Amino acid sequence: MIYALVLATMVLAATVAAGYPTVALLRRQNVGKEISEWAPETHQAKAGTPTMGGLLIVLVIVAFTLAANFFGRYSIGLPLLVFGCLALLGFVDDLGSLEGRRQAALQRRVKLLAFIAIGIGAAIGLYEFLELQTVNVPYEGRYDLGWVYVPIAIGVVALTAGGVAVTDGLDGLAAGTLAIAFFAYGILALHQDQTYLGAFSFTAGAACAGFLWHNAHPASVFMGDTGALALGGALAVVAFMTGQWLVLPLIGVVFVIEGASVGLQVAYFQLSGGKRIFRKTPIHHHFEEGGWSEVQTTIRFWIVGLLGALVGLALALEVY
Repeated sequence: MIYALVLATMVLAATVAAGYPTVALLRRQNVGKEISEWAPETHQAKAGTPTMGGLLIVLVIVAFTLAANFFGRYSIGLPLLVFGCLALLGFVDDLGSLEGRRQAALQRRVKLLAFIAIGIGAAIGLYEFLELQTVNVPYEGRYDLGWVYVPIAIGVVALTAGGVAVTDGLDGLAAGTLAIAFFAYGILALHQDQTYLGAFSFTAGAACAGFLWHNAHPASVFMGDTGALALGGALAVVAFMTGQWLVLPLIGVVFVIEGASVGLQVAYFQLSGGKRIFRKTPIHHHFEEGGWSEVQTTIRFWIVGLLGALVGLALALEVY
């Protein structure tokens, strides 16, 4: 526990400090984000705010993990590898969202195929190399799923990464909810004597918390898919490595709600001939359109995320 806390403290301080030159560099490179026409009108003032701030999180996590964790336990290489692959995918996609640039964002089909490919790699790593194929069920115990574990892992990794990506639409929303989720899984890992996995989770949570210093409203920089996809995928892998992935929908409840709102909106729109369930999606925009301020929406979603994490922790600790 002390090891993880000391590491998290250093990561938090490093992320806050490194954020200043990172934001300045992104501004000099003119990597301002183009705001979607579907976003609330109040968001148009954010046009030109630097994106790809996830690079800061990625570099800090990779640097500290390699320095403090990797050589002690090679299994940490799996979440780190998934993290890196999704960061690269997100970086390429972020290039298409830059204001005034001609690059096109990745086509949905290409992005989906990349998600699946990375998910397959993660699932094989979990099943074959780490020899994981079980699920911990609250009040019931541990069950061996055999080969069924693989397609489940593929889907969960892809869906979690996507859910975090659509959550990244308000200042501080994704970073805050990710910090909560990673710290929750860090506590679970440490409780199960998974020292290095717990340290990795605390590292990721601290990096997200440090990023909030610069991403808090009004944000100086956006996380972008570079960070959101990477962190979402890594969170899913951490959940599987603890064996407590059944409570991931609770610990990451905000990501589930955000992702589901988009899926439901699109499906209903197509089936109903143009009707909508929500005013706008992802659902955080629905509440903004209903009168909540951006700060109110963000903090209330943090509270929902914290509540889900506490319930998930209680259930997972009951299993153990």
